[in-house]
Amino acid sequence: MINTVAIIGSTTWGTTLGIILARTGLPVTILTRTSSEANDLNSHREHRRFLPSVTFPPSLVASWDPVEAVGEARVAIIAVPSDRLRQNLVQIKDFLIPDAVVLSVAKGLEMPDGKRMSQIMEEELPPALHSGICVLSGPNLAKEIAQGKPASTVIAGRNSDKLADVQDILMSPTFRVYTSRDVVGVELGGALKNIIALGAGFADGLEIGDNIKAAFITRGLAEITRLGVAAGAQPMTFAGLAGLGDIVATCASPLSRNRHVGEQLARGKTWPEIRESMDNVAEGIITTGAALKLAQELNVEMPIAQVTQRVLFEGLPAKEAIAELMGRPPRPEW
Repeated sequence: MINTVAIIGSTTWGTTLGIILARTGLPVTILTRTSSEANDLNSHREHRRFLPSVTFPPSLVASWDPVEAVGEARVAIIAVPSDRLRQNLVQIKDFLIPDAVVLSVAKGLEMPDGKRMSQIMEEELPPALHSGICVLSGPNLAKEIAQGKPASTVIAGRNSDKLADVQDILMSPTFRVYTSRDVVGVELGGALKNIIALGAGFADGLEIGDNIKAAFITRGLAEITRLGVAAGAQPMTFAGLAGLGDIVATCASPLSRNRHVGEQLARGKTWPEIRESMDNVAEGIITTGAALKLAQELNVEMPIAQVTQRVLFEGLPAKEAIAELMGRPPRPEW
């Protein structure tokens, strides 16, 4: 039975997971980067920067000491941006107990090789911990969940017993958790959908209507499914919570960081300008380039990702990107 949880990272999503777990009475410790950050969280009993006015339950505490935070944890939830996951694993791996479950909740790919989070975990963690590697993804807008609004998610792993353990601790009346054995599909669905959210933001920023936004989402889903299947994922995973479910939430909600970035790009701002105005990370920026590299290796066509990359880094106006996609040669849908 799992009785102690460590959250690695005081991100919005990491703090949210800590809050909903502690609401069930579980002892949860958030590992912060500095002692001052830990002191601030503990003294104010809320995350004033990311989740103001959401009070910490009594069993949720913060610590900057990895021995204190991780040393007795049965589950370690890695809730940091994808480009920082590797360095965080290096910092905590020596403190993990031998049978711990290590759960990544990051939705991204590592540059320059496009590695998934579970691949990084297998590279950095000792073999004894590999059976406990799990990943989580789904339509999970953190601020809604922290406010107690209902949501669902899916966790994937290769060890059925440990999957069941994590499902048991995460389940609550407002957070329904499903399980999957398709680690590749759940990870790629969560990461690649951010590319589609950027494009959905183009449609919103240009105010060109819901018809083209729906088409963008649908063809985007087909595109990321092609890449996922080529990488070894199950196609049905992309019709589930980690695929279609996450796409719907991320492309529609004003809380979506990636949709916001796409909207601002369409309105004429550059990515560096947008980045300066954001507190949180938009994973789709790095993921777009990583996905294109993976697509090249697997010989998969990704026209939406290609034009998105050009809007982000080559100055292609979003309006011209949409026109290019609309002007592609006619072809059957399937």
